[in-house]
Amino acid sequence: MVALQITAASVEPALFDLPWHIPLEEWPDENIAALPRGISRHVVRFAHLGGKVIAIKEIGEFTAHREYELLRDLARLEAPAVTPLAVVTGRADVEGQPLQAVLVTEHLPYSLPYRAAFGTFLKPETADRLIDALSILLVRLHLLGFYWGDVSLSNTLFRRDAGEFAAYLVDAETGELNVSLSDGKRTYDIDVARTNIIGELMDLQAGGMLDEDIDVVAWGDRLEERYTTLWGELTRVDSFASNERWRVAERINRLNTLGFDVGELSMTSNTSGSSVSIQPKVVDAGHYHRQILRLTGLDVEENQARRLLNDLESYRALTGRAGQPLSEVAHEWMSHVFEPAVNAIPVHLRGRLQPAEMYHELLEHRWYMSEKAGHDVSMNYAVRSYIDNILIYRPDEKALLGAIIDRD
Repeated sequence: MVALQITAASVEPALFDLPWHIPLEEWPDENIAALPRGISRHVVRFAHLGGKVIAIKEIGEFTAHREYELLRDLARLEAPAVTPLAVVTGRADVEGQPLQAVLVTEHLPYSLPYRAAFGTFLKPETADRLIDALSILLVRLHLLGFYWGDVSLSNTLFRRDAGEFAAYLVDAETGELNVSLSDGKRTYDIDVARTNIIGELMDLQAGGMLDEDIDVVAWGDRLEERYTTLWGELTRVDSFASNERWRVAERINRLNTLGFDVGELSMTSNTSGSSVSIQPKVVDAGHYHRQILRLTGLDVEENQARRLLNDLESYRALTGRAGQPLSEVAHEWMSHVFEPAVNAIPVHLRGRLQPAEMYHELLEHRWYMSEKAGHDVSMNYAVRSYIDNILIYRPDEKALLGAIIDRD
């Protein structure tokens, strides 16, 4: 008889206390965390582990170890993916019959499967944002040399990001990591993504969750178009006259605006020196994320970081310190602006959204209030109005979305 074995990168003694002798789909309610989950070919459950939540997937032993190692590699590359925690093998029920191995990953806080991102009916603008987020995720993974093999909305988790969405890989079962990715594998991933998205949206139409008149094929085409545009912007070679060197800075600024950092530039000139060609090496997305993390310690999504930096810049200008480094103003902005606004939210409502997303919505609400009033309204007034008119009606994104889970 094979003994229970847990392979993990970090020590989690509480893993031994979970009921591994019970098939995952039969686990008792006391162990299960009520969170929305997407469609999966395997049995997947969320469970409590100490003070956090984990995702558990029953899968073959070889595949579990392979996916675990692949997710660890992606984590080292800071890829947008769930974090692997452990592989559990040697499971058996009370009668000694073998049970499948499981892969354990950390639950991504405030993340939602695509069905839970829109509730009971998909709005076209929400679908656009989800598909844009998935296309950006696919570009980021391809830049790292990752071939997904089964790109879909179902294999992705989404976090709200200042009115948009940020996408995370949640299933790497069919993936592989390469030094670089061939055009053939990139094209295959795009084709699979397009086909899967069309199929998933057709399923929504059949279930009455998406208007039957909407052209779902056009949404599949949108992912391909968005991916192609972004990939070209990030990887193309620019050529220009030698007296137009300002275009180097322009290209870098454009990439930064898209949220990507440039690690180095490959520059070549022709034999006469009359023209120059450049090809940037894009190291990763997260340009604004890294800036706000360095300035304030806030670990947020990219669009949220961009919004916070804009607010920090405005605060610096309004307080008459336009020439002062942001690093010197950031601490004061945190203690006088950001933290008081977020801390003014009642404790029982703070789980509705990430703090950075809540602050973004506060800024939006304050802007609309000021426009309607014809003058700036105070943040304190805006916070009270936001709580009473918007936040109390928002679903708690940490809570169970029962209707969605039942449909899945």
